[in-house]
This record gives sequence, structure tokens and C-alpha cells, in this order.
Amino acid sequence: MKCPFCSNSDTQVKDSRPSDDNKVIRRRRECISCHRRFTTFERFQVQQTLVIKRDGSRELFDRDKLLKSLMIALRKRPVSPTMVNSLVADIEQELTENGQIEISSSEIGTAVLQKLKSVDFVGYVRYASVYDGFNTIGDFQKLLRDAN
Repeated sequence: MKCPFCSNSDTQVKDSRPSDDNKVIRRRRECISCHRRFTTFERFQVQQTLVIKRDGSRELFDRDKLLKSLMIALRKRPVSPTMVNSLVADIEQELTENGQIEISSSEIGTAVLQKLKSVDFVGYVRYASVYDGFNTIGDFQKLLRDAN
């Protein structure tokens, strides 16, 4: 593992432990050259999943992109970062279990909305408003009517 501080490629693992959900391994490392410490995370990955975007283009599934969008939707809401990470892990698990090499962005968005609705309704509305491209108050009213 390359040191993020001095770019030396010789680092030493000082501590390893599984995360709360046992899907990630956290490793505490120390650079042999500059002696600074940093943390890395290892995730199990079966295959690279391609996301088919609305315009037909394809890109690799990016866990961090999903995490960032959820953090924005849940900003200033009473949802812990641990819970957000758990949501992302659950969605990622569903994608992996699905076994598909390609998945549409709308399938991912639907999965996110289903999970988010039960975690935080305001976050659900925020995410849906961006995901579905709300332009009017009527769009919000329709979502709220359909949600009940």
C-alpha cells in the first residue's frame, strides 16, 4: 500500500479489524519511511457492475457516488453516518446478489428510495426530488399523496 503522505510503497499493517457489519476490514497502517499512520478499508467485490445511465452511456458502479448522494439527501437529518454506510452496504449487497453485470440507474434509484423511505421520510423526499427531477410544487404533492 502506497503512503498517502510521502508516496513510499513500503507500509506496515499495525492493526486489522472487521467493521460493524463484517463486510469491510479496517486496517491501520504505518509508513516505514515517514512513520505516519493512516487507515485503509478493504471491501469484498465479486464483479465490476456497469451502470446504464439514462442517456444510454455506461460507467462503473461507484459506491462513493451513492454514498455522497445519500449524505446530501440526509444532511442535517437525525441519521448517523453509520446508518448511511449501512444503507449503502445493503444496496450494494442487493446489486451483488442480483448477479447482473449491468444495471440501470433507475433500478439503483428505486432501490435507494425503497430503503430511504423507511429510514428518513424527509431524506426520501429530498432524494426523490432530485432523482425524479421535480420542477413544481405539484410534483411534491403527488409524491406525498402516493407515499401515504
